[in-house]
Amino acid sequence: MKLKSPFNSVDFSSKICSLWGTALVFASILCFGSCAEDINENRDHFVFRYNEHSNISSLDPAFARDQRNIWPANQLFNGLIQLDDSLQIKPDIAKSWEIVDSTCTYYFTLRNDVFFHQNKVFGKDSTRKVTAHDFEYSFNRLVDPKVASPGSWVMNNVELVKAENDSVLKILMKNSFPPFLGMLGMRYFSVVPKEAVAFYGNEFRRNPVGTGPFQFKLWEENIKLVLRRNNQYFEIDEKGNQLPYLEAVAITFLPDKQSEFLQFTQGRLDFISGLDNSFKDEIITTTGQLQPNYESSVTLSTSPYLNTEYLGFFMNTESQEIQSLPLRQAINYGFDRDKMVKYLRNGMGIPAVNGMIPKGLPGFDAIEGYDYNPEKARELLAQYIAETGDTQPEITIGTNSQYLDICEYIQRELEKIGINVTIDVMPPSTLRQMKSSGELPIFRASWIADYPDAENYLSLFYSENFTPNGPNYTHYKNETFDSLYVAAQNISTIDDRKRLYTQMDSLVTSQAPVVPLFYDMAVRFVSKKVSGLGINPQNLLVLKRVKKEE
Repeated sequence: MKLKSPFNSVDFSSKICSLWGTALVFASILCFGSCAEDINENRDHFVFRYNEHSNISSLDPAFARDQRNIWPANQLFNGLIQLDDSLQIKPDIAKSWEIVDSTCTYYFTLRNDVFFHQNKVFGKDSTRKVTAHDFEYSFNRLVDPKVASPGSWVMNNVELVKAENDSVLKILMKNSFPPFLGMLGMRYFSVVPKEAVAFYGNEFRRNPVGTGPFQFKLWEENIKLVLRRNNQYFEIDEKGNQLPYLEAVAITFLPDKQSEFLQFTQGRLDFISGLDNSFKDEIITTTGQLQPNYESSVTLSTSPYLNTEYLGFFMNTESQEIQSLPLRQAINYGFDRDKMVKYLRNGMGIPAVNGMIPKGLPGFDAIEGYDYNPEKARELLAQYIAETGDTQPEITIGTNSQYLDICEYIQRELEKIGINVTIDVMPPSTLRQMKSSGELPIFRASWIADYPDAENYLSLFYSENFTPNGPNYTHYKNETFDSLYVAAQNISTIDDRKRLYTQMDSLVTSQAPVVPLFYDMAVRFVSKKVSGLGINPQNLLVLKRVKKEE
């Protein structure tokens, strides 16, 4: 097997990992004890505990770029609208809205009973009511060069944000962009108070002041984060009880997934999200069911996840292998996605045989994609050889260690049909950088929807979005695709947009600038003591309705 890797000694690495894992478990036990002191150990059944293995870089919603930052920000902040577990748009701080299509203008009417978390920045009253002026400030802050928010792109289609008065916010768009209303559910669009940002400056990242169901208590970076119940929170349940039910949220930062799993099995964590090779066979069967010894203590929740895992070809290259459509199609036909998902993901995923748009989004359709067909793959490979004279085609796939097993499986299957494959393993940060700069001819990647519209996935192939100015990592360009993409932006009804989305997905699939692998599943293992923790296609963590038994 040809494998380039920065790791030279497997035995030495595993010993170090074992010792490090033991140390982390011991440290986590001490940390949980410390957290208990901060929260009140006698009220543990009111405390929800989870681990964030990637650490958290900021609690400022302007930097809620990925899941590690989005999850705590979701407890601390609110926006104009929110999405339910079915991705339906629901009111949040905006109680109603009006859309004037002729002028591409939105008018949002706000609730008058929402207050910021208590903080010294507000003076003797310790808090104040949220107004439309706060939203005007918060949205314009996203495009402030001094802030340098990675979410500034969400304002690309916005011409103007203006508070008409304390309770009405006006948003004028540069042009029609129907997905915008759903985008407002992103944490980037959270409301923050100008006083707090001005007072804390760059330290607002670790001194957040929001309106959410929980408020900031303490953060020892890479050790623990504690959020306390916001007693002034504005939402109530169906029976009129104030949310949230929990007293606190406690987050630890074990970087090792196996140690995280051990903490969960010992009852020190209330849930874990996702599968990892270190424990997947321990807790679930090859058919995706809970192992019998966990059925009495753990609930398994799954949902289609708006995440497509794929291999991308960098099209702006002189490589004759990458430039060849028959070879790209041969790769797509050359391995069994069903077997890959069953044995490497324990059935937790949907084989991506129908294009890039995942199941669960309008625009997904059972279009003709690439089923496993080794005979067809060999025919296409023969066509490539006849066209180029290259009898020994070679490709290199860039990946990180987390997806090495999948890339090795693809490697073995493609070599059976005559395509030589090298796997280049690199740290995640290096993979991201080299993918963005076009230094990898083939790269393993995933795309998680920022908002619940298929346009999010199709933007990966729009020629105006070439990296580094957008998410088109493959540098795919097709005039027909571009015209359909632009046309879809001017259609307000989802059913009509869906037809164009399906056409675009079919076109990309036929041109094969990518190899869709599988549509991911959101997977949660939850303690039986916990109730009210839903699951959704964006894998957002919503804790305001969670209860925990003694």
